[in-house]
Amino acid sequence: MKNSHEVLVESQFGDRAQAYLSSNVHAQGADLQRLREWLNGDAHARLLDIGCGAGHASFAAADKVAQVTAYDLSEKMLAVVRQAASERGLTNLTTAHGPAEALPFADASFDVAISRYSAHHWHDVGLALREIKRVLKPGGKFILMDMVSPGQPVLDVWLQTVEMLRDPSHVRDYSQGEWLSMINQSGLFVDRLVVDRLDLEFRSWIERMQTPQTLAQAIRLLQEKASDSVKEHFAVQPDGSFSADTLMIQAG
Repeated sequence: MKNSHEVLVESQFGDRAQAYLSSNVHAQGADLQRLREWLNGDAHARLLDIGCGAGHASFAAADKVAQVTAYDLSEKMLAVVRQAASERGLTNLTTAHGPAEALPFADASFDVAISRYSAHHWHDVGLALREIKRVLKPGGKFILMDMVSPGQPVLDVWLQTVEMLRDPSHVRDYSQGEWLSMINQSGLFVDRLVVDRLDLEFRSWIERMQTPQTLAQAIRLLQEKASDSVKEHFAVQPDGSFSADTLMIQAG
């Protein structure tokens, strides 16, 4: 039985699957190219994409590994993934449904697990990471791509607030230090780490989540009232567009 947070996540994203498939933010990015590079040498691997969304990371990985399982909490997202995979001729991609905290796979089932822009929605990251550790084969690797908090309290509170106003299923953008600690506690150890920035165009960012106008206006007010240090860090533009920190980690 789904908990209330899982129901909220599915309701937020199910009807937005097509928007995420066509989103340039999700379909493109240096992290997808880097993912392909980090998968060099994994031609025989079975790969699990956790919180696959519209499937962009799965699609990027599909010709680098033997088999991809695209896994998500939203059945509607998975339907979009299956259709898009068929159109791309990706015969080695299958889908599975469920939360990150309860992976329906046997121990040591996968050589690689990946997750892109999903983990900030997980209600129990520690449990999800232990599940990832469980389903990875000995010597397997986990690759994480996500937005991260700058860590400083003022910047952190501002980021979490605008994220929550845009999308009530948002849990937390964790800091780099928090990710390193949680990954180590799960029994995995980080061996690659890359930080980057992600530019977010305000109108498409809001429309993709169908954020109500009143909440979009609240975000704009927070941007206008923010301190100079916040505006500078997030490169807030007159139209509301801004830039956020991202992190890409490989652990095993």
